[in-house]
Amino acid sequence: MDSRRIPDIVPLVPLREQVVFPHMISSLHVKGDDMGAVERALQDQRILALFYNGQSSPRFDHNQMAEIGTLCRINQVQRFNEGNAKITVEGLVRGRLGTCVPDSHCLMARVTVLEEPLDQGLVAQTLVQSVYSLLKVALAHGRPLPGDVMKMVERIEEPGRLADLIAVYLGLAPAVQQRMLEILNPVERLKEVYLILSGEIQKQQVRSEIQEEVSRKIGKNQKEYLLREQMKQIQKELGDDDPRQSEIDEFRSRLERTQMPSDVLRVAEREMARFERLHPASPEYGVARNYLEYLVELPWNRSSEDVLDIPRAQTILDEDHFDLKEVKERILEFLAVRSLRPQGSKGPILCFVGAPGVGKTSLGRSIARALGRSFIRIALGGMKDEAEVRGHRRTYIGAMPGRIVQEINRVGVNNPVFMLDEIDKIGHDFRGDPSSALLEVLDPEQNNTFRDHYLDVPFDLSQVMFITTANTLDPIPAALRDRLEIVRLSGYGDEEKEQIAVRYLIPKQIEENGLQNAPPEFHPEALRAIIRDYTREAGVRHLERQIAGICRKLAKEITLGLDPQRQVTVKRVGDLLGPCTFFAEIAEDVDRIGVATGLAWTESGGDIIFVEVTRMPGRKELTLTGRLGDVMQESARTALSFVRTNAERLGIDGEVFERSDFHVHVPAGAVPKDGPSAGVTLAVALVSLLTGRPVRRRVALTGELTLSGRVLPVGGVKEKILAARRAGVATALLPRRNQTQVEAMDKGIIGDLEIQYMETADDALATALLPVERVRGSFTRFPCIPLPMSDRPFELSPQRINSCKEQPLCVPLCVLSSCCVLY
Repeated sequence: MDSRRIPDIVPLVPLREQVVFPHMISSLHVKGDDMGAVERALQDQRILALFYNGQSSPRFDHNQMAEIGTLCRINQVQRFNEGNAKITVEGLVRGRLGTCVPDSHCLMARVTVLEEPLDQGLVAQTLVQSVYSLLKVALAHGRPLPGDVMKMVERIEEPGRLADLIAVYLGLAPAVQQRMLEILNPVERLKEVYLILSGEIQKQQVRSEIQEEVSRKIGKNQKEYLLREQMKQIQKELGDDDPRQSEIDEFRSRLERTQMPSDVLRVAEREMARFERLHPASPEYGVARNYLEYLVELPWNRSSEDVLDIPRAQTILDEDHFDLKEVKERILEFLAVRSLRPQGSKGPILCFVGAPGVGKTSLGRSIARALGRSFIRIALGGMKDEAEVRGHRRTYIGAMPGRIVQEINRVGVNNPVFMLDEIDKIGHDFRGDPSSALLEVLDPEQNNTFRDHYLDVPFDLSQVMFITTANTLDPIPAALRDRLEIVRLSGYGDEEKEQIAVRYLIPKQIEENGLQNAPPEFHPEALRAIIRDYTREAGVRHLERQIAGICRKLAKEITLGLDPQRQVTVKRVGDLLGPCTFFAEIAEDVDRIGVATGLAWTESGGDIIFVEVTRMPGRKELTLTGRLGDVMQESARTALSFVRTNAERLGIDGEVFERSDFHVHVPAGAVPKDGPSAGVTLAVALVSLLTGRPVRRRVALTGELTLSGRVLPVGGVKEKILAARRAGVATALLPRRNQTQVEAMDKGIIGDLEIQYMETADDALATALLPVERVRGSFTRFPCIPLPMSDRPFELSPQRINSCKEQPLCVPLCVLSSCCVLY
């Protein structure tokens, strides 16, 4: 078509995945908004403008369009049912994109036709011949072009058309093709094609060299194979031993000595026969050899003999650990059962639950020593791959058994003490759920046929004594928790920590810090000061760090040539460890209104919490802050409902709830708090606020409250009692139904702490709240002279208080009805 017949304004279709060149036939898939441009072109002269747009955004942006594109003629349209179409276009000439013309049906643009200069000079002819030569070299190195394309190339003498044709069939990226389209000078465009074609030939040459090298190596391997076979025949004739045959004979001998179950033996013999047929150069050879190694090395029937001397076991447990009577009793029961029934007794699945530093992990080693068994420990914290427990299938590269089978194979007996540490910190992701994989391992009824994915044969784990540890039971799935025998390890009291320090921690740190020749002597008062002022924990881990710090400082003094003071007194502790870290905040604070002290259980033992309640004018809203969990939020609403229901009996004006908002806050807002034991504490704080009766600061409470005022029992009693003692609490209020648990504790745990019990909220209010009248810091009861209630609260100034000489002034506060508070 003559370029002069091409209209100035034509429909525009942006291209995102290809570039169309002049004099080329191309196929396009058109859909969506671009169909409007095709329909417009068909109605006019079938002329369509195609411009490259490399952006992925579906919206048209004139600034993102290429400046130069191709004006094409639509030759054929193939429509589809979805409203899309496949069109065949023929490139006519290059065009420069101008301004866009508004149109409601499609994109219209003003396009200027670009005429290419004709160049038939000597440089152009030389370039054409060079490109012909490069194409032949490319074909020789495996870069094929369609036969009809090669015929077209041989007939084309124009450098511009030749460059366009090669740019299309070289399979260049759309951005590179667009750069070629924008080069208007035919000679320059052919030069660019020459450079690209040269680079492709160099890549093809490198590929050919690599293929030749690979072929030579394959031929070398075949040659080595033939030589090995000849060498085997020569060794056979000379009577020399074949290393591979020696290895096979060794496996046969070990297989006969291993007392495998019959079903496992059949699998091993079948694998052995397969191993004999494999060539050492085969990839399967190493896999089969490793599998046989595990089968013949596993302790299928090798067990260590249990030491069933119960007095000796009790002595060992007492030597290694102080207190822990319940745990030691459980171990002795296990030994007693084994002594009465040596065969057929299944190992228990114990789970030690307690705060960090109470001796869960070290207790496992003591149990193994008392039983005379091997000890294995693996840490489950952060484990996310199920294959860590069950192993990998042998079809995977680098497959190996799970940690259970690996560790049992390492110790060489099938009845070790196996500790799974931190079972509450197992994770899970796309690689599986290790906690679910442990269900079979830790089930005494089915772990006698545990099947590792790598072994793929049953292995008996029933003789293994599994011990698990956890800080808390909540993260452990219910199905897994059902298979465990829970043994709780509570925290230690100050007296117990002192004994542990004297018997275990101090001798250990003296030895580790090289002070055997000049061991320090810790005074009892100094130890108590360390426990009270420098540690606050349920276990003894931080206490051991403080003792180690003192020993290190003494070791430093010795190395400096100083005369160290072996006597560690209270004053010496302050000099070595610095200022006190913890203080008895309960004993040193004052009684306040609306602030109650509660007892809480945490993963690191017990702790105290302060519940603060305040009131402001509002519309009966309850605000809860301090990162309270769902259970504590429900306890707060229950406590408020109880107080409102019993407002008249408690001496509270019922109207105060109608015009007030309440704010409940538990300090340390960055720490999440939840649990069913704060209901009574919340109720006491609310009643204190609304009656003006301060809460006794040295009284701590725990217990859940019902709407009827009953107090429900709670858990973690020992941890809470120890927390109350550490904080300086004088009286602890516990639910009546927890009395039996307290009576079962040692007297040393309770110490001088006064324990009182409550059945209803009234019992808690009677003990925790001080008398109502308060005059200049002292509490005295005065007769009340009622005054008319006003809508606004009655405020007292210091002058008016001082003017009250003869008779106390009764102030009708908005929170009181039958009694008054004099400030």
